[in-house]
Amino acid sequence: MKKTLAVSVVCAFVMLFPAGAYAGQSRELKENVYDMGKLKPIDSELKVKTGEPAPDFTLPSVSGKKITLSQYRGKKNVVISFVPAAFTTVCSVQWPGYDIVKDAFDEGDAILLGITVDNIPTLHAWTRQMGGVWFEVLSDFWPHGAVARKYGVLRSDGLTERALFFIDKEGILRAVLEMDINQEPSFAPCADELKKLNKK
Repeated sequence: MKKTLAVSVVCAFVMLFPAGAYAGQSRELKENVYDMGKLKPIDSELKVKTGEPAPDFTLPSVSGKKITLSQYRGKKNVVISFVPAAFTTVCSVQWPGYDIVKDAFDEGDAILLGITVDNIPTLHAWTRQMGGVWFEVLSDFWPHGAVARKYGVLRSDGLTERALFFIDKEGILRAVLEMDINQEPSFAPCADELKKLNKK
């Protein structure tokens, strides 16, 4: 039984979002999730390069704090997760999915920062309906998408790309994973980059 459970956990870890991921969502969240339809997979051009310092920023969080990227320098590796918008189908699965794999971030000595262009009240309602998440959720609402623009992931429609940025303890950008905005991402590439970060 334990072996079967271990295999199940590993499968969930690698795939991150199994086909039945919505089963764990609250009825309230399911009723409020908006389907954006098929969008252009990627609609922006990166403005950052690996091997260079990640642009610093300060944004308000749902927790009420002001979070500055450089506050983690010398302390933690950082993974930034940009997602297109609150209350949308894939995003409402992706972020709760990181709860399944929190141990991978702990082992990578990394913290996760989630960023969208939604305002704080919207993000507060969304994260509450998701049952909460363990990481800081930041609002890049005003000036609209300023941080997303700085990183080169602000789309022409005002949404952000679905993208992950991996930053080491020295504040250097080590990897970027840009993903199809329409697809639920696998966790495997993220897990690989977390392992690399921890070897720096």
